[in-house]
Amino acid sequence: MNAETLLITTAADILRKHTERIGICLGKLTDDQIWARGTENENAVGNLVLHLAGNVRQWIISGLGGKPDIRERDKEFATEGGIPSETLQAKLQETMTEAAGVVEGLTTEQLLRTYQVQNRTASGVEAVLRVTEHFAQHAGQIIYATKNLTGQDLGLVMPRTKK
Repeated sequence: MNAETLLITTAADILRKHTERIGICLGKLTDDQIWARGTENENAVGNLVLHLAGNVRQWIISGLGGKPDIRERDKEFATEGGIPSETLQAKLQETMTEAAGVVEGLTTEQLLRTYQVQNRTASGVEAVLRVTEHFAQHAGQIIYATKNLTGQDLGLVMPRTKK
């Protein structure tokens, strides 16, 4: 295995693992909890899920994969309910399945190429790492919010890496 293959395989695995964790969280929350905001400056879990799906679609599926950019970023944060847990989970899962396929199919040329996404310039490698980091940060917020809203230990432990 070379470094390129290791990078894209690991990134896709991390995105899948966090998607699974978010799904567990959505399964433990009521629709009211999913859309609850503590203050005007906080995002509900539902908003974070919409934001992750939009961000991944824009950076990976559109930016790296060449599909049209259909993102409506402001709507991700303005939505205040009306989307049930199952619908959110299906939207995120569909997006992440497509995105993981794009990441795993990247060639050396695509990883080294420069892309324009969100008025930013990034290499394919940078885009993959940026999205993976961003996704992990918001997944952590969703996990934290779920623990606070349910009072439960979610049992989400990262497996130890092999040495």
